[in-house]
Amino acid sequence: MIATYHDEAPATATTPASQTPRGGVHAARTERVTQEQRTFTIGEMAREFNVTFRTLRFYEARGLLQPRRVGSNRIYRSTDRTRLQMILKGKQLGFTLTEIAEMFEAPTSPATHELGLNLELQRITDQLGHLEQQRLHLDEAIAELRAAHSRLSVS
Repeated sequence: MIATYHDEAPATATTPASQTPRGGVHAARTERVTQEQRTFTIGEMAREFNVTFRTLRFYEARGLLQPRRVGSNRIYRSTDRTRLQMILKGKQLGFTLTEIAEMFEAPTSPATHELGLNLELQRITDQLGHLEQQRLHLDEAIAELRAAHSRLSVS
């Protein structure tokens, strides 16, 4: 039986009663599942985080996510969900997947756990410099395109 979970309460969810092959209900039994025990399908993960199945499989291939396999199905745990949040935050901040993987492997401490990632001061400083350099290049490209647009609009 594959259980479907509904977020009725913040910390727990219920599983539906088991069903016969014809769809009838055997028992009115429900199980309480803590948030840490909750599992997610690839579809649920993709919808919640607005990513494709291919993205999730790619992150798995890179070793960033480690879903449990049941046959050909991927079953994601809350730890995978948390890691995906961290991956997406890292990508938003401009880090590469290699850098994000290094953050996962580095020892964590309250002093380095910033923005949901294992960030050290030097890594933050380096990334700020990198992003500021990118912004400079983008500003130059935008200025060139605006100038070309103005020249073409006048003709």
